[in-house]
Amino acid sequence: MSFSITAVTRCDLPALLELIRELAQFERLEHILEVTAASLEESIFGPEPVAGALLARDGDHLAGYAIYFFTFSSFVGRRGLWLEDVYVRPALRQKGLGRALIQAVARVGVERNCGRFEWTALNWNQNALDFYRRMGVQSMNDWVLLRLDAEGLRRVAAGP
Repeated sequence: MSFSITAVTRCDLPALLELIRELAQFERLEHILEVTAASLEESIFGPEPVAGALLARDGDHLAGYAIYFFTFSSFVGRRGLWLEDVYVRPALRQKGLGRALIQAVARVGVERNCGRFEWTALNWNQNALDFYRRMGVQSMNDWVLLRLDAEGLRRVAAGP
C-alpha cells in the first residue's frame, strides 16, 4: 500500500466530514454529531484556527484522518498537543496507517515544541487500547474526563 498523509485543504473538507461521520458511526456516537463543512472550515481555516487536520489516502481513495489541537500545561509550562481523532477505515487497518497518522501528528508536536501529546480512547475499544499500549502510551487511569455540552456551558456561565 502506498499511503500519503497531507494537511487538509479547504477542498478536502467534504472528504474529512465523510470520515468524521464514519468514526461517529463506529463509536456509536452519531446522535451527538453536529459538525458541518462550514464549522470545519471555520475551525481549521478561519481567522482564528483552533485545530489542524491530516488526511490519509491510499492512492486516490480516502483512507483515514487525524485532527489535533493545542493545549497548555501549567506544570510543563508550555503548549501540549491533543489528538482529537485518529481514524482509519476498517478495510485499511493493521497496515501501519494508524501509526503513521499518529507519527505525523507527533511531528507537528515536535516542530511546535510541545511538552505533551495526549488523547482519549473509548474504554470498550480494546483493539485501540492494545495498539496504543504497544506504542508505549501511558494510560492515565487516575484522571477522570469531565465535560459540559453547549447547554451545560451556558448554564454554568450564567451562574446560579
